[in-house]
Amino acid sequence: MEDGTSKALSYCTGTDADQARQWDVRADCDVRNILDRVADKWSLLVIALLDRQTMRFSELRRTVDGVSQRMLTVTLRNLERDGLVKRTVYPVVPPRVEYELTPLGISLHEVIKTLVIWTEDHQQEISDARSEFDQRELEPAVP
Repeated sequence: MEDGTSKALSYCTGTDADQARQWDVRADCDVRNILDRVADKWSLLVIALLDRQTMRFSELRRTVDGVSQRMLTVTLRNLERDGLVKRTVYPVVPPRVEYELTPLGISLHEVIKTLVIWTEDHQQEISDARSEFDQRELEPAVP
């Protein structure tokens, strides 16, 4: 173990509050684990869909294009475990289950909206940069 490295598994390195925060690249880092969870494509879509509304599993499945039943189930369970989604089961026949964002999930949705707005604002610049890169890759190397 390197000098200055914490032996605590969930400890992640950081910087002073006035500097950009860093997270550890180790797989056992809590910050990395949380980022991996909330930034995966199914979680982002589910959080976006649950903004200010409750939805049943079947509604989510129909709306999230390409997600399998198993993957949606796993995603919802993980979001519930992390405190981002609340699952409510109604004792009726057939059982009715609804999902909604918790206050923590709502606060994450605000951050996601900011990222989506940034992406929309810069999509042309990114598209142009990709085209330029791809064009350079196609050009033969000059000896």
